Amino acid sequence: MTNNIVEVNQLAKQYPGREQPAVRDVSFAIQRGEIFGFLGPNGAGKTTTISMLSCLLKPTSGSATIAGFDLARQQTEIKRRIGLVPQDLALYPSLSANDNLMFYGRIYGLSGKQLKQRVDEALQLVGLTDRRHDRVDKYSGGMKRRVNIAAGLLHQPEILFLDEPTVGVDPQSRNFIFDNVEELNRNGVTVLYTTHYMEEAERLCNRVAIIDEGRIVALDTPRALQDELGGGLIVAGLPDDVPDTLAQEMRALPGVRDADRFDHQIKVKAINTQQTLPEVINVFNRLDLNIRSLEILEPNLESVFLELTGKRLRD
Repeated sequence: MTNNIVEVNQLAKQYPGREQPAVRDVSFAIQRGEIFGFLGPNGAGKTTTISMLSCLLKPTSGSATIAGFDLARQQTEIKRRIGLVPQDLALYPSLSANDNLMFYGRIYGLSGKQLKQRVDEALQLVGLTDRRHDRVDKYSGGMKRRVNIAAGLLHQPEILFLDEPTVGVDPQSRNFIFDNVEELNRNGVTVLYTTHYMEEAERLCNRVAIIDEGRIVALDTPRALQDELGGGLIVAGLPDDVPDTLAQEMRALPGVRDADRFDHQIKVKAINTQQTLPEVINVFNRLDLNIRSLEILEPNLESVFLELTGKRLRD
């Protein structure tokens, strides 16, 4: 018997009138009880994927099951088992946090003492019990985000979809949200967490799928992804006239695992960046090439993304 709560096979989304698909044949599985991360820049396909899995968008092709139910045929059963916290706030600003949650709880089919209890528990979890009767438009951005999370928890979902939950919030609120996510997970809630902040994925996620231009380009634990990079990257900006053999010459250096050119840059994957840097500079000097910029990136998910795609997460 599988331990996967989500299984996705070749899921794709093509919007009419757009040349490139928003999501391109992604496949992955999420195990019960884990925090699974989608890490990628804005426009990478993270929100589109979550929207398909939460039954808001119909896939162009592919298939998925959530909690054993088929995405194409059993959407009502899926909706009962998922909680969705969208990137855009889904709150009524003229209502209090308490009234917002009472409203959403009734939509979930809750009523009476059970509804009140769930609202109390959700507000306590996100630390807003003492502000429950204040209008939401009087809240800070971080407090609104926390109410947004509370609304997705009222029906006690088996899996919670969190789409960029910390965008535009202050550091204190971000840490509060992190604590909420970790506590929920300790209590048995599976989490799908999307972000373009590598430090969030490194802190929270058991496994991370790196997504770019609608494709999953890597999937593993944060540590395994970083270990694949080795000792780090040396990124050098290149002048206009560069020999085609430059990458090959870099690869021949004893401290270099690999080297690739992207546009006006060369990325050198080093065993040890500090030891390899003088060797890289010597190659430029020998070829009489000026280095326009130079950056050393130690192993983290940001440098892994750059190594895989040639782009930065926040470009």
